[in-house]
Amino acid sequence: MTTRPPESLAPDAAPPTGGQPPEQDGLKAGLKNRHLSMIAIGGVIGAGLFVGSASGIAAAGPGILLSYALVGALVVLVMRMLGEMAAANPSSGSFSAYADRALGRWAGFSIGWLYWFFWVVVLAVEATAGAVILESWVPAVPQWAWALIVMVVLTATNLVSVGSFGEFEFWFAGIKVVAISGFIVLGGLAIFGILPGSDADTGFSNLTAHGGFLPEGPGAILTGILLVVFSFMGSEIVTLAAAESPDAQRQVAKATRSVIWRVGVFYVGSILVVVALLPWNDPSIAEKGSYVAALDAIGIPHAGQIMNFIVLTAVLSCLNSGLYTASRMAFSLGQRGDAPRSFFKTNTRGVPQPAILASVAFGFVAVGFNYLWPDTVFQFLLNSSGAVALFVWLVICFSQLKMRGIILRESPEKLVVRMWLFPYLTWATIGMISFVLLYMLTDEKEGGGRSQVLLSVLVAAIVIAISFVRERARSKETEDVVAPL
Repeated sequence: MTTRPPESLAPDAAPPTGGQPPEQDGLKAGLKNRHLSMIAIGGVIGAGLFVGSASGIAAAGPGILLSYALVGALVVLVMRMLGEMAAANPSSGSFSAYADRALGRWAGFSIGWLYWFFWVVVLAVEATAGAVILESWVPAVPQWAWALIVMVVLTATNLVSVGSFGEFEFWFAGIKVVAISGFIVLGGLAIFGILPGSDADTGFSNLTAHGGFLPEGPGAILTGILLVVFSFMGSEIVTLAAAESPDAQRQVAKATRSVIWRVGVFYVGSILVVVALLPWNDPSIAEKGSYVAALDAIGIPHAGQIMNFIVLTAVLSCLNSGLYTASRMAFSLGQRGDAPRSFFKTNTRGVPQPAILASVAFGFVAVGFNYLWPDTVFQFLLNSSGAVALFVWLVICFSQLKMRGIILRESPEKLVVRMWLFPYLTWATIGMISFVLLYMLTDEKEGGGRSQVLLSVLVAAIVIAISFVRERARSKETEDVVAPL
C-alpha cells in the first residue's frame, strides 16, 4: 500500500478578499460559531441515552454509573486524540482522512466506508423510531408515511445549505440540552428534599439500599458497558462539521476541551439522578423508561408525553446530523478518489448534493428493509454495523500515534491540542477498546455483542479486501502508463 503525499498539512491558502469566510475543498464555511458550539454540546446526547438507559440499570443496578463513567472516560481520551489531529488539520473526512495520511490509503478507504455504512443504517433506525412516536400522536397518518416525511424534510434542510443544517441542529441540540439540564436540576432538588410534591426518596440511600451498589456483582459493570457504549457515538461529528466553519481550529480545540464536563454532566449526572430517586429494580423503570419513571416519581404531570417529545427531538437531531455526517464522509471519499468522483461535486451553495442524495437513498432502502424484513435483512444490517463505533475509535488511536510525528515534523505550530501522556494513554486506550471488543464476544444472546462483532468484522474484512484490490488495480494502471516511457 502507498501512503498519500503530505497534502493534508499543506500551508493555509491565502485568505479570500471581501471578508468572506474561506471555502473548504468546495464546501462553504456556512456554520456559525454558535452552531458548532451547540453541535459539540448536544452531539454527545444521543437518543440512546433516553431510551436505552433502562436496560443498563436493570443489568448493573446503581453500578451502571461506573459503566457510564468508564465509557465516558474512553470517549474523552478518543476525542482528545481526534481533537489533536482535527485542530491541526480540519477536514470534512476527519478521522478517515487522517487514517489515509497516517496508516495508508487502505485504512482511510475502509474506515470511511464503514462509517458511512454505520450512519445510513442509523438513518433507518431513527426514521422508524420517530415515525412510531408521530403515529401515536396522529394515527391517521401511517407509520411508513411519517418515516418518509421526516426523511424528506431533513434531506431538504441538508440540501438547502450547511447553514440550514446548522440552524436545525442548533435548535434540536438546544432542546436536548435544556431537557437534560432541567431534569438534573429538578431531580437534584427532589433528592435533597427541596422539591414540593415529590414522591421520590430523598438522599442517596437508593444507591446501596437494594442489594448494594453492585447488586449483580462486579461483572455487571462490563455488561453495562456493552449496553451503553454505543449511545456515545456521535461525539466526533463536531470535528467533521468544523471544516465548514470560519474558525475551525478554535472550535475543535474548544469542543475537545469541553468533552469532559459534557460527558460528566449529561450522562453520569442524569443517570445518577435516576438511580438516586428510584430503587434500581423498580418495575416502573422497565415499564416506562428510566427518565419517565423518575419524572413521575417527582410529580411532573404528563411525564410520558414530555419525554416522547424530547426523544422525538433527539431522534430528529440524530437523523439530521447522521445525514450530514454520512454525506460529508462520502464527499471526502470522493475527493480522495475512493468513491465516485460525483460525490466530490458541490452546488452553487457549497452543498455536496450527490453525496447527500446517495446517502439518503441508501437510508430509504434500509427503511424499506426495516418494514419488509425487520428480523432478517435489517437485523443483519444492524448487527453488521454494531461494532463500527469501536473500530472507528481504534483507527483514531492508531492514526494519532503516527500523526503526532507528522505534525511535529511538518507544522509543529498547529499542535494546539495535545493528547495527554502521549503515547502511554493512547496505548492504554487501544487496550481498553480491544478489551471491550473481546468481551463482546462473550455475549452470545441473539443480536448480542458476539454476533455484532463477528458480522462487523466480516463486513470490515470485505471492505478492506476491496481497498487492496482497488489499490493493486491503480498500481497496475500506473505501471502500464509508465512502462512505455
